[in-house]
Amino acid sequence: MKSRAIGLLALVPAALTITVFTTLGSGNATVQAQSGLTGQFPPIETREAKKVGDISAVPVQGNIYMLVGAGPNLTASVGPQGMLLVDTGERAAADKVIAALRVLSPRPLQFIINTEFGEDHTGGNAALAKFGRRITDGANAQAVILGHENVLTRMSRNNGKDHERPVADWPTDTFFAQRKELYFNGEAVQVYYEPGRTDGNSIVFFRKSDVISAGAVYNTKTFPVIDVAEGGSINGVIEALNEILDLAVPANNVEDGTIIIPSEGRLSDELDIAVYRDMITIIRDRVADAIKRKQTLQQVLADKKMTLEYEGRYGGAGTNWTRDKFLEAVYQSLTTKSE
Repeated sequence: MKSRAIGLLALVPAALTITVFTTLGSGNATVQAQSGLTGQFPPIETREAKKVGDISAVPVQGNIYMLVGAGPNLTASVGPQGMLLVDTGERAAADKVIAALRVLSPRPLQFIINTEFGEDHTGGNAALAKFGRRITDGANAQAVILGHENVLTRMSRNNGKDHERPVADWPTDTFFAQRKELYFNGEAVQVYYEPGRTDGNSIVFFRKSDVISAGAVYNTKTFPVIDVAEGGSINGVIEALNEILDLAVPANNVEDGTIIIPSEGRLSDELDIAVYRDMITIIRDRVADAIKRKQTLQQVLADKKMTLEYEGRYGGAGTNWTRDKFLEAVYQSLTTKSE
């Protein structure tokens, strides 16, 4: 496994709270009003959202919006060529997402990128694809759905009676290499295959806007979700976060710079990713040491020190992803032969 380090991280406590003070004077550039926002943006915690029904469209930077309210956060590139959407959210929220996209731009939705095959990230595929269209291909009456080949494999598998998911939900284009590239709305869009939650995960880097859509490998609310049965692993999550750290460049004393959109929670920057990565690595190493000492899963779960300093923030209170489920997934992924 590759090892990466970020300067100053050894000095950053896991529970660090950062307060950013800004002065808005007449000399500051204002955000330009166009479908794909450009210009200088205020700090990430103060950016105002456009509310469209139950969906909030948060301007990130460059061409990019974060859409909140469809389950996981979605990422939209909005510009002169139309729209590109990263993930489609829950099936029940598809009409709400379509309404929000209609407000953001009159131009068509041309591309959908799936970072995960789970229905929470792809439930709106069929409806959103039908809403869109590929304008350079007269024979293609819908938006292109792009995903890693493992996304298609998982969604099209047979459960003994029928396919796992309807054909209309499946990716129409797949890739199997480590990286897939396209050029859209005046910028390079790079899709990196980074299995973590499952073996179908990707992250999406909008190079000119300097925004990374992290998909299912990062959120700001809980410990990372890992589905070992679907090819997920703790080491895969750490490698995905390391890839994000390699791509991200900080500004303003390690604040802002490259902005990261999590699957759940608030906009983040490189420091947020580094702190999250370090926390997960520490817990991974604690569990690995327990395994080396022949401790059982039940002994690991009973050891409160495994997650003591992180559980208050990431323990998943009120969610289905609890501290014990996370530790069980870590334990299982470290004791699987492929790991």
